[in-house]
Amino acid sequence: MRGMLRAGVAIGSLLALGAASGPNVDVVIRGGTIYTGADTPPITGDVEIAGDRIVYVGPGRGTRAGQVVEAKGQIVAPGFIDAHTHPDSYIRSDDPKVRLNLPWLAQGVSTIVIGVDGYGTPDVGDDARKLEASGIGTNVVPFVGFGGIRQRVLGKADRTPTPAELAEEKRLAAKAMCEGAYGLSAGLFYPPQSFAKTDEVAAVAAEVGKRGGMYDSHQRDESNYNIGLIASTKEAIEIGRRAGAPVHFAHLKALGVDLHGKAPDLIRTIEEARAAGQEVTADQYPWLASGSSVDASLVPAWAVDGGYQAMIKRFDTPATMAKIKAEMRENLRRRGGAESLLLISQGQPWTGKTLAQMAATWKLDPIDAAIRILRVANANGTDPAGSGVASFNMAERDVDLIMKQPWVVTSSDGSNGHPRQYATFPKLYQDYVVKRPVITLAQFIRRSSGATADMYRIKDRGYLKPGAFADVVVFDPVGYAPRADYIRPREPSAGVSALFVNGKLALKDGAVTGAAAGRALLRPRPVNCGQ
Repeated sequence: MRGMLRAGVAIGSLLALGAASGPNVDVVIRGGTIYTGADTPPITGDVEIAGDRIVYVGPGRGTRAGQVVEAKGQIVAPGFIDAHTHPDSYIRSDDPKVRLNLPWLAQGVSTIVIGVDGYGTPDVGDDARKLEASGIGTNVVPFVGFGGIRQRVLGKADRTPTPAELAEEKRLAAKAMCEGAYGLSAGLFYPPQSFAKTDEVAAVAAEVGKRGGMYDSHQRDESNYNIGLIASTKEAIEIGRRAGAPVHFAHLKALGVDLHGKAPDLIRTIEEARAAGQEVTADQYPWLASGSSVDASLVPAWAVDGGYQAMIKRFDTPATMAKIKAEMRENLRRRGGAESLLLISQGQPWTGKTLAQMAATWKLDPIDAAIRILRVANANGTDPAGSGVASFNMAERDVDLIMKQPWVVTSSDGSNGHPRQYATFPKLYQDYVVKRPVITLAQFIRRSSGATADMYRIKDRGYLKPGAFADVVVFDPVGYAPRADYIRPREPSAGVSALFVNGKLALKDGAVTGAAAGRALLRPRPVNCGQ
């Protein structure tokens, strides 16, 4: 990369006792190239930390400190903010070390957005207190989920709520906002959320809008499964307009072979809303394969009405099964065929194989192989957690174009079995900044820190400036790189020399320190919440 800095110190000798004169602080990060998270050029100098706050950013001034990070030749930036994550197996683990959240820490991520795709609990306050009390390694920013609300009121049924049920959905959304949620997330592609009509979603989202929250949308269709990508995009924008809430598109993409090359139409639709004065933003991950499951990728939504056990019963009804198979076959075509679905759930006979390979192994048609996987994965009567897939269904030219938009920030959509959980931020850096300059280093850092904090209204995060919370990453511009891939998805990333979370050293030379310094970042109590 032209003009790229080179690390000037051995990472193993990163920390040392300070011996300079001047004021006393807890930590000085000395001599690094500092990107503050703002849209400004980098500077060379020091970052000083006292307690959990940054107290100084600028030229070195000889400050005494208990810890000195010698950062010459390294990049110093705000701890990264991941705009869309699925971290439950880590932050909710019974193992305190696992709760430190190494997959994200090793990428330089200090804050993660949770409760996405409509799955966030309505009990935001209780959940936040439990997470923080348990000891977590990263900060969490909670959303309440439309799916979490709807299932509590309606279960998994495909029907319209009664007026009393809709009132209860709205009450739960208001309660969650008053407990500190940042907004309402929805995953209208996924049953039973997909059973909700636009009016229902907009009515619930309005409770969020009147309290200053965001509508975060895994939209109803990122491809041409039901209403189509552009109609789905317009629906989400309409929900936000009616709710009086900013709209944020999760993991924005044009998915499937029929949609390749459609990113300009997608971007134009969003730009038109922005030009009309609506606040519309998005996040994106730098992978050509999305993460999903066999059922979500292939089984029609109507066949999952009532849950997965109901789906299996439909499999056992010949006439219904024939209809399901016909729709699955068309969905597989949309996804690019059986060779495009890599089975990634760990500990299964099919782990690391494509659906085409398993069909050949079992001497089955690919659709029959998919059904066999769903039956086996569902054998214990629960959702088919063993049916995860990486679905290679995006075009690089679309990913590039979306990434260049100034209203797009970084997310991993990190979920178990997909390497994006461990490697998104360094992959974005290596592939789209260093190897192919789709965006600049400054843009990468801003869209992974300050811009994200601004979009989500995360107070005092995302910037290196006096008074901000001391979430700070130091990384080697040469060695910062992904190690996880689709076959080995759980390899921690390399190149982060130090990561501070709330002023505590959480990661040193790629290894956790044991400091569970993360916090639940509840939003300040908004208006319209009573006493």
